[in-house]
Amino acid sequence: MNPINDQKVSSSSHQSTGQLDDGRIANLKMALRSEQEVQHLTRSIDEKNLIQILDFGMEPAIEVSHYADQILGFILRENEVDSANIFKRLGSIMARFDKRDFEKTEGGLFSRIFQKSVKRLDVLINKYQTIGKEIDQIYVEISKYTSEMAEISKMLELVHEQYYQYYLTLEKYIVAGEIKLNEWKANELLMMERPSYNENQMEKMELDIMNQAIKALEQRVHELESVKMVVLQAAHQIKMLQSGNARMVKRINSGFISAIPIFKEGLHQSIAAKKQKLVADSLKELARRTNGWNIRKAQNIIGQNREIEPVLNTPGPKIETIEACHHVILEGIQETISIEEENKRLKEKSKERLLKLQKIITTSDKSNQ
Repeated sequence: MNPINDQKVSSSSHQSTGQLDDGRIANLKMALRSEQEVQHLTRSIDEKNLIQILDFGMEPAIEVSHYADQILGFILRENEVDSANIFKRLGSIMARFDKRDFEKTEGGLFSRIFQKSVKRLDVLINKYQTIGKEIDQIYVEISKYTSEMAEISKMLELVHEQYYQYYLTLEKYIVAGEIKLNEWKANELLMMERPSYNENQMEKMELDIMNQAIKALEQRVHELESVKMVVLQAAHQIKMLQSGNARMVKRINSGFISAIPIFKEGLHQSIAAKKQKLVADSLKELARRTNGWNIRKAQNIIGQNREIEPVLNTPGPKIETIEACHHVILEGIQETISIEEENKRLKEKSKERLLKLQKIITTSDKSNQ
């Protein structure tokens, strides 16, 4: 039974694995020597029980292996949302945006201008209505993906903390083993320095038992060190993976969640303004041409034109704003794809670390049987 199953650690030894360098590890090991759990572990090691020595620390190591197996499945599972497809589709949508669609056109003869403008405006409205609907679909998928990534990041934080706790537990077993080895080696020297050593067979047998115990415990401490180092490496990979997910969420929030609604609303307002401008220009031209034919009709048309003037004079979205949002979205697509590729590489490294950890523990377990 693992005597440290509550995973509690003193405030002096609790640090993040991301902050553990050689100096801090040395300080941590020194602090652990005085902890009651470590002293209890040290006293539990019996030099006359080789099986117990070879199994020393096996329980937490096996727990790590089982946990690694669960986390391996978690890391390798596919996201519910296909992010690569989302950003690829968004890139295709953005490629259809053309700022020239919103640039001013020169005037000309009324009939020719009106007919062509109406036809062109209809095409433009259909184009950007389609783009708007597709953007709405993408926005929903991006929002879902962001929520999923945020949940995964929380899960990875818990995984990282659990690995750190496993590291601390293994370190306690290692420190206990090292303390006991120092005691045994000191006793071994004292036994060899006794005047009766060469003549007393019982003392030689005791020394032989001590030698076997020392070798067995050295082997076990070495195996626990190997497990501990892979746990540290895996924890570091998990932390980096969590950091990558956090970067992805941050980039999506800055590049899409804020920019897409502004971009879409800008398109709607620009199309509406273009439509209003076409109607207003048409009314002005009609008023000019019918002025000499029907004064009353012309006055009515002018009255309608006055009603439209305030709308046209209201500041609308600048094409520069739409362009800026378009640029932000395109940059966001490239960066999120880059982050996603980096996260995939980190997943592969985490997979390698966890598989190595399982292999080390399995090999150690078989060698002790």
